[in-house]
Amino acid sequence: MTTDCFQQLTLWNLGPQQVTVTFQGGRIVCDAGLLGVRKLDKELGVLSILAQRLPDPRAQKFVEHSRETLLTQQVYQILAGYPDCNDAQALRNDPLFHTLLDLPAEEDAKPLASGSTLARFAQAFTRREAELPLEDRPVLLEVAAAQNQRLKILNAYLPELFIRTRRQRPACVILDIDASDDPTHGQQVLSIYHGYYEQHQYFPLYVFDGETGFPLAAWLRPGTVHASCGTVETLRPIVEQLRQAWPGITILVRGDCGFAMPVVYEFCEAEGLLYALGYSSNAVLKERTDAIAADLETYYRYYGERDPHVQRFEVFEDYQAADWLRPRRIVAKVEINRQGVNRRFVVTNLSGHPQDIYQSFYVQRGAVPEQPIGELKNGLLADRLSFHHFRANAWKLLEHVMAYALVILHREATAAIPEVAQAQVNTLRTKLWKVGALVKTSVRRIWFHFSESWPYQELWQRVYASLIEFVAHIRRSQAGNLTVPAVPSLLLL
Repeated sequence: MTTDCFQQLTLWNLGPQQVTVTFQGGRIVCDAGLLGVRKLDKELGVLSILAQRLPDPRAQKFVEHSRETLLTQQVYQILAGYPDCNDAQALRNDPLFHTLLDLPAEEDAKPLASGSTLARFAQAFTRREAELPLEDRPVLLEVAAAQNQRLKILNAYLPELFIRTRRQRPACVILDIDASDDPTHGQQVLSIYHGYYEQHQYFPLYVFDGETGFPLAAWLRPGTVHASCGTVETLRPIVEQLRQAWPGITILVRGDCGFAMPVVYEFCEAEGLLYALGYSSNAVLKERTDAIAADLETYYRYYGERDPHVQRFEVFEDYQAADWLRPRRIVAKVEINRQGVNRRFVVTNLSGHPQDIYQSFYVQRGAVPEQPIGELKNGLLADRLSFHHFRANAWKLLEHVMAYALVILHREATAAIPEVAQAQVNTLRTKLWKVGALVKTSVRRIWFHFSESWPYQELWQRVYASLIEFVAHIRRSQAGNLTVPAVPSLLLL
């Protein structure tokens, strides 16, 4: 029996009233708050500029959904909490998503892309020359080139978008680098068992702006690569773009001990970058801090009740590991508490007091990149990489990262509204984006009627005004230059 057979359903009695359900309420959508984010996106050309650069190996005469509509559909599904391709099946006739994609929202409008279409786009799939055996299809080389090229294009686009959306030149830029375990649950290519994490996984590399958390790079990697694998190759183009936009800008690099490798130090030193990287303890450093630890233990024995957490910082200017060509500066933190003695080390070329280097700079990476990675995983479900092929999963990861870039721009635009600017993705979705609206269309307008009783309507209006002001400020600072630059030749395969 289908719902079309029912005019109404009576559920129970509530005093003298009956609780009744009908299916005649008109066209209602549940993610109408995303219209504000899309306004910001459209005004800045965030997704449209990127989509114009993406290669498309499909036979164009058979294409029904453009690169821009497919990219936009997937990114806004992620923002709305529908991260998988098959989630598109329930949204194909949603008038809100039609509107977000700049398509007609009429009742008889053509459906949006299906889950299988989104999946084929992620694979850069084409049916051309499908009658030939796989090994004889020359088009496969074009598909592989398109897959590789768009990963490079999107990673090159992130620093450009960051630069273009700054309202003023920053005093410095902190490049926070980190790797994160991404558990897999299937037969994904290059998903490998990692002994430390005790799981089959990918091991993506991220770079974020240390001040705002804006994503600057995201590369999917096989599950057992070293944490530092590809770090120099990832940092180099970011540094070049930053210096081209802001000559003389001070750039700092920050990361945990997984990135404390000579190739990283040498790159930073050759490029004039300041760095502070966690450094693993070893027998030499332990011996050199034994006297400090003994002093702290003596102090703690007498004054531990009054001062239960004692720290001391030291600098070793002459430390040189066996594979180093010269000595480097090591900042040591030795602390004692009820759990015992704890020692932490940082290798750096920063001058200044060791406590300031450690506490005021290095440990701030707890906010960035730890928080952005947590939001990517928990708020935007970026660890749901369920494609079989590796490069398709790499593309899917970058779609989530683009969604997060929009979140960061949204936060920057609403900096004067703390309850929004400091909100997690799930909170933004619950309060501002996941809101029902009645959709009505006329010849001149598409109306989204929000409920009069919605408790956040005033907040949403304040947010919308902030988004418009943010765009105007960026346009003034950039002289309105939102043109699409040519794709650099180095990105072309």
